[in-house]
Amino acid sequence: MAKHITIPKKFMMIFIVTFFMSNALATTLLPPNDIADRFHNDSVTIKIASSDFGHIVQEIPAAVFYPNSIDDIASLVKYAYNNSVPINVAARGQAHSTWGQSLARDGVVVNMTSLGNRLNGSGIIVSSDSSLGSYADVGGEQLWIDVLNTTLQYGLSPVSWVDYLYLTVGGTLSNAGISGQSFRFGPQISNVYELDVITGKGEFVTCSPKENSELYYAVLGGLGQFGIITRARIALEPAPKRVKWLRLFYSDFSAFTRDQESLISKNERRDNKALNYLEGMLLLNQGPQDLSFYPVSAYARINSLVTKYGIIYCLEAAKYYYDDRESRVEKELLDLLKGNLGFLPDFMFEKDVTYMEFLNRVRSSELFLRSKGQWEVPHPWLNLFVPESRILDFNSGVLKNIILKQKIPAGIVLIYPMNRNKWDDKMSVVIPDEDVFYVVSMLHSSGFNKWEAYDNQNKEILQFCDGAGIKVKPYLGHYETQEDWINHFGSKWESFRARKALFDPKMILSPGQRIFNNN
Repeated sequence: MAKHITIPKKFMMIFIVTFFMSNALATTLLPPNDIADRFHNDSVTIKIASSDFGHIVQEIPAAVFYPNSIDDIASLVKYAYNNSVPINVAARGQAHSTWGQSLARDGVVVNMTSLGNRLNGSGIIVSSDSSLGSYADVGGEQLWIDVLNTTLQYGLSPVSWVDYLYLTVGGTLSNAGISGQSFRFGPQISNVYELDVITGKGEFVTCSPKENSELYYAVLGGLGQFGIITRARIALEPAPKRVKWLRLFYSDFSAFTRDQESLISKNERRDNKALNYLEGMLLLNQGPQDLSFYPVSAYARINSLVTKYGIIYCLEAAKYYYDDRESRVEKELLDLLKGNLGFLPDFMFEKDVTYMEFLNRVRSSELFLRSKGQWEVPHPWLNLFVPESRILDFNSGVLKNIILKQKIPAGIVLIYPMNRNKWDDKMSVVIPDEDVFYVVSMLHSSGFNKWEAYDNQNKEILQFCDGAGIKVKPYLGHYETQEDWINHFGSKWESFRARKALFDPKMILSPGQRIFNNN
């Protein structure tokens, strides 16, 4: 086991070398005694904190901070803020970023998961009151899978999710948190009543739409630029028991998108006849397909169909129900699907699974990839929000003429629509200015010496969109210059910059995003 070096003098020597080698006149404040032993800088710890899920970017921090409490984090940020040369700080949950966004070169990485159980013995507390109904107070370091397990004990559940549940609450809320439920319930950031945040000044602030609202709207989707989320109050509703899970195949992209948009038009939160989930994905003629969802008897004809058309578009939908409502849900699904839907009639597949099995559906793939040594590999992902008005052009120009033609195995490609009215424009996240827009996620995995091919393809896709006037907005994106970020935020840039000056004036938080620390 690696030995942790926690002696304050040794820690300070790191900072003197790292931050002040070029400035002999600079002075340094010692960290407070009560947190001095929280800093670790052994080789194993530093190596882990130098990379993220993407395994493409490496940024070596000076130390990793292991807090025992929220007060520890506040003390750290105050120390970093008050130092004569401010020290960069990055909160790290599962480090599921793919281009170094959760890293802090020469700074301090906060290992949020070391907080462990807290809040009177638990990082997740389920409550209710007359004004909000049921809700969960959840530590920012908590995993969504643990939120699900805990709330289900009360017969309750959040309504908006991400596809992969082994991510921290603070991490997804700092971006948006999207999945197939977002068309109806909005992203995860639209389902938060209240936050506790440590700002870039080290101040502990509780915020909501009515209290310290500027910070509340800044932090949600704010890419970690304005504060570290230490608690979120998440909306809960009664949890279903089971899920009817469908996949429908299309050879015609126009029919695929028309049907998706028709289905998401039924999106009222209280409309029990509406779908609970809708996504879409591609089956590409680029090698073996993942057919684990389908019956073995269908494998040959699915492969034949993909070979024939090159691309098959798969609409994925789900309807939740309680044990005693199965027949009613079957009828509701038939009512939704009958009529003018344009899927291939012999290619409709259905599963009936538990609610937990459905929400945690990615876990089995993760465990399989880990067993093959294919999880901790480069992930040159590209996630885009695409305006609905240009999605047909995106299909012909990108999906067919770049991804399919280049025959670089694409891995998972998701494509599904969302409703803009489910998002709050006061929040920091940027989306296309159309009533409906699409999520397109190209979730590539590659060998360590092959990721550049995907990166080049990603750049070609962005160049095509720019040249064709398709105003895409990257989600979970990365840029090399502040000018690119200014273009990304568009009309929101001035408020974003003003909020930064208000809540993190020395620009110490989340340097890996390279928004204000981009040299």
